[in-house]
Amino acid sequence: MSLRERAEELAAGPLRAAAATGEPGRLNRGLLAALAEHGLLAEIFRREDGRYLTTSAVALCQIREGLARHCTEAETAFALQGLGGYPMLLAGSQETVARWLPEIAAGRAAAGFALTEPDAGTDAGALSLAAAPDGAGWRLTGAKAYISNAPDADVYSVFARTGEGTRGITAFAVPRDSPGLSGAHLDLLAAHAIGTLAFEDVPVGPEQVIGEVGGGWSVAMRTLDLFRPSVGAFAVGMAQSALDAAVAHAAQRQAFGRALSSFQGVSHQLADVATRLRAARLLVYDAATAYDTTPGASGHLSAMAKLFATETAQVAVDLAVQVHGARALVRGHLLEHLYREVRAPRIYEGTSEIQREIIARSLFR
Repeated sequence: MSLRERAEELAAGPLRAAAATGEPGRLNRGLLAALAEHGLLAEIFRREDGRYLTTSAVALCQIREGLARHCTEAETAFALQGLGGYPMLLAGSQETVARWLPEIAAGRAAAGFALTEPDAGTDAGALSLAAAPDGAGWRLTGAKAYISNAPDADVYSVFARTGEGTRGITAFAVPRDSPGLSGAHLDLLAAHAIGTLAFEDVPVGPEQVIGEVGGGWSVAMRTLDLFRPSVGAFAVGMAQSALDAAVAHAAQRQAFGRALSSFQGVSHQLADVATRLRAARLLVYDAATAYDTTPGASGHLSAMAKLFATETAQVAVDLAVQVHGARALVRGHLLEHLYREVRAPRIYEGTSEIQREIIARSLFR
């Protein structure tokens, strides 16, 4: 059984059951525990010879595609845990790694990735969360928005300004119980554990620095470069789920005395989506393979994969809703759920417009 198939099986069974026990839109600790219990977190937080190793981009894509096909809640919980924990895995101090990674990998501690701010989203390098020197450490003052697992994560990978430009950004591991740190939940179109954070003179010490002082931008980009192709895999999983549902419905639904699938207006649109979906999947795994082969040189391929896959998923879900008609608009229907879920991936970790900019720049480099 492939890693993707195993993720699909788990998503359709125990992970879906664990997801159903949580409050929609809030951190589901039971689901995190289930992701650890069934070995999926161990696939990305791999431990060997006493140290943590990075996963492959291909493995990350296989898991996210498989989970998304049957349980988007499990997919999102898995992805947010990886995104929040990876800066620490990549560049955390010995103290940070020892304190947090065993707990994150075991699903006992939830991690958050805190880069975006109210006025620094697409232009993430314009962040303004200030890290003012305070003895051997710093004090953080400012705000973060659209943060994974906020406000309930146990630790955040926080990116703050210690100087000018992108070389003046430093990453810190900041526990939830730090003095002066507070947050609030955001009620989004699709219910996810996403929120805001407020920092009021939050103290951080030198042992909490992730990487080097002034090296936070590199840590953020290394994390996002690994995860970006897998956003496309998430989209592919959702698109496949939508296409499966549309094909099954069109085959059995009768209209004007015959099956919907016999109308070319329906079947040819489904054929187009199937073709786009296959192309999207190939782009995703091509980009992931390129990343695993030559990290740092495949950004334009990741951009192509994320762009095409997320845009394709939007088309696939929209068509599946159209094929189903009004029943797909009822709250709780699979496609009503996917219709809300599918919109955000075209925005986070770089909007479709930013992906086109990355691709265009690569053409003229």
